[in-house]
Parts: sequence; C-alpha cells; structure tokens
Amino acid sequence: MSVRIKKHNILVYMKNGKLYLIPSLLAPDTFTDVLPAIIPEKIKEIKHYLAENERTARRFISSLKLGIVIEELAIFLLDKDSQKSDIEPFIKIILQGNDVGVISEAGCPGIADPGALAVAMAHANGIEVIPLVGPSSILLALMGSGMSGQSFVFHGYLPIEKTERIKSMKLLERDAQAKKQTQIFIATPYRNQSLLADLISNCNANTLLCVAVDLTAPSQFIKTLKVHDWKNITVDINKKPTVFLIG
Repeated sequence: MSVRIKKHNILVYMKNGKLYLIPSLLAPDTFTDVLPAIIPEKIKEIKHYLAENERTARRFISSLKLGIVIEELAIFLLDKDSQKSDIEPFIKIILQGNDVGVISEAGCPGIADPGALAVAMAHANGIEVIPLVGPSSILLALMGSGMSGQSFVFHGYLPIEKTERIKSMKLLERDAQAKKQTQIFIATPYRNQSLLADLISNCNANTLLCVAVDLTAPSQFIKTLKVHDWKNITVDINKKPTVFLIG
C-alpha cells in the first residue's frame, strides 16, 4: 500500500513503512546465542520504537553495541494501559514511509505482551507486519517440558488470592487430563516459590508438572516430574523468570 501526496501540484507516491516485531533477550549477555543477525541489522535502520519500558528498551539496544546514538531514537510507551489513541501517531509515522519497531520487555512482542495492540492497528491500516525470530519463554518451556505440543493453552498469571489460585490450579489440572492438553502459566517472580508449593500441595500426585527457570541463561533449569516427586526436590525459583506447565 502507498500513500498519494500532492506536493507543489505534483502527485508523489510514498510507500508505507513497516511494523517490525523485535524480540529482546530473556537473559542478559545472550545476544550471540539467541538473536539472529537480522535483528541488529533492522535496529540499525529503525529510529522509532514502541516498548513496554523505555529504559530497558534503550538498555537492550545499547547492549548490542551497534554504534547507535541512543538519545536520537524515539521510544514511546506501549503497555497494558495503552489505548488506540496512543498508537495512532505511530500509524501516521508508518504511513509517512518510516519503519517502526515494537520491542518486548523480554522475549517476543505480542506474546504475553501488549504489542498486539500495535499489530492490530497496523493490520487495520493496511500496514505490513514483520515478526522477527527470537526467544519466547513460553515456547521454549513447552519444547523442553516433554508435554503435548499439539494441544496447549497459555493462561498468563493465575489469581493472586490463595483460594482462587488453588481453584484455578485444579481446573487446569482437570483440563490437562480430560483434554490431553498442556496448561502453561506464570507468576510474578516473587510469588514463584509459593505458587510451586501450592501446586505440590494441591495437585494430584501423578500429575506431571514442569518448572522452567532462567530460560536461555547459563543458570537455566527445566525439569518435568510427577507432583509427588517434586516433594523431594529443592529448587530456588524466587524472583527468577519461571514458566510452569501441567500435563
């Protein structure tokens, strides 16, 4: 799609820019291991970004050591509270022929991430969306779990209140067994330890539970065991990025 602009009584056809979905690192200092070469190439070219956290987005770009003057980049907030009106200026930037990048806080934009709003608006305006390859903690955990990758559901965060959380666990366990469907979920990192304790205390002894911690980092830990076997395992997951799976 292109835009027709009348300038000095001459019609000029301007080609739209594109919306690039740029994965970021799950663990620091893993750039050469997990990001393909196209990501730094595109970051060198793009001057406008949407990100969940401006500070960490600038830190991520700076860590790639691409010789970019970070202060010259336009990076604006795209978080869970963002509205269409917040994104409209960037749609106009793309329609004027500029590429815009969406950078996730960790992993892939649009996956457990508010980047989906920008993508939906791009589609609505005929703008090409280009997702770039990169790490996704959800898919890496599923791959490493040994559980069904044919049928799975990601539920995001379980309820904070203990009674509701336990009720939710039991529903997930029921669906895992009845539908032969892997159930994937996460917690705020400082709640990881209590969530694991609740899973061990309240799930069926023979239910499979996978805990995937610090994915892509040197400290990575992925283990799938029956719940009753987890009672004999001591693992420190407090304040560490963790994905839980029931199968």
